[in-house]
Amino acid sequence: MSYVRIATHPRIFSAPLPPNEALGNVAALLALPHVRAVSELDGFMEAYAHVSGGAPVRGNLVPDAHVAAVLFQHGIRTLYSNDRDFRKFESLDLRDPFL
Repeated sequence: MSYVRIATHPRIFSAPLPPNEALGNVAALLALPHVRAVSELDGFMEAYAHVSGGAPVRGNLVPDAHVAAVLFQHGIRTLYSNDRDFRKFESLDLRDPFL
């Protein structure tokens, strides 16, 4: 959903994707045999508190903390993103895919 939020945002892109195209991209990705979606598990609030404990989380950082907590719950420690805000979460090893 973070991808859909960004890909359709007119303040980020001069020609953002229409929502149905962005959702189609997500569906195509999820259709790949080696891809799986992850979501909140029981104990999510504790995981959220854990990953956000060292950083004040408000505003635009809330969705990033949400992603970080879901990844933490699933044992995923490496995130490929050039969004530097994810560096605020010690539970993640952030790698820029464009470097």
